Amino acid sequence: MEFDVFTLLPEVFPPYLNSSILNRASEHGLIDVRIHNIRDWATDKHHVTDDEPYGGGGGMVMKVEPVFAAVESVLGPEAGCPIILLTPQGRVFSQKIAMELVRNAHLALICGRYEGVDERIREHLVTDEISIGDYVLTGGELPALILIDAISRLIPGVLGDPDGAMDDSHATGLLEYPHYTRPAEFRGWDVPEILLSGDHAKIQKWRREQSLRRTLKRRPDLLESAPLSEMDRKVLKKIEGEGGNS
Repeated sequence: MEFDVFTLLPEVFPPYLNSSILNRASEHGLIDVRIHNIRDWATDKHHVTDDEPYGGGGGMVMKVEPVFAAVESVLGPEAGCPIILLTPQGRVFSQKIAMELVRNAHLALICGRYEGVDERIREHLVTDEISIGDYVLTGGELPALILIDAISRLIPGVLGDPDGAMDDSHATGLLEYPHYTRPAEFRGWDVPEILLSGDHAKIQKWRREQSLRRTLKRRPDLLESAPLSEMDRKVLKKIEGEGGNS
């Protein structure tokens, strides 16, 4: 999968992209992340990419010309792929959106800065706007990395376990069950016996119940849209009958 990232801070990306899973994915040709410095398309000698807003007000606004020039130079006048602006005003990113976006072979990400971008970029260049939550950062670089990470791990071969991404929190609509590893006992705290039993059917049943229990306790709102079986509903009823979700 290809990612073209347009940013004013290209130096932010290599330390994370060149580490661990994403680095291996790149080496194996599963992802190709290309970082483009928008300043390279500014036409004045100081490579200015921002200016004061018309109408007054605090802060600066990203200029329209360098962003258009950068995107069109790299992608062509007809991009043929989603062009996503990272902005607090966008739809809130989720696992569902990650699974939607991974169906594309190519994505372009524009990292906003300052007070935002010239509105003509929203109206005539980008095809989607995404936020990573209801808070404000100093720029879109971290959100871009989050999208790249979340989407890339859904690509077959990126994770060592081919089913790993499907068990994660939110992938099934629920929070993930608890994990344990060696040693089996630490400071008097034992790993649940069932996980040591070797009975995979019982382990799967226990994990599903723990996932339901944890979701009910921590994120009950997720249960409203999670795909629940009749057995799941019975388990939830039993948990609620225990006195809640402890």
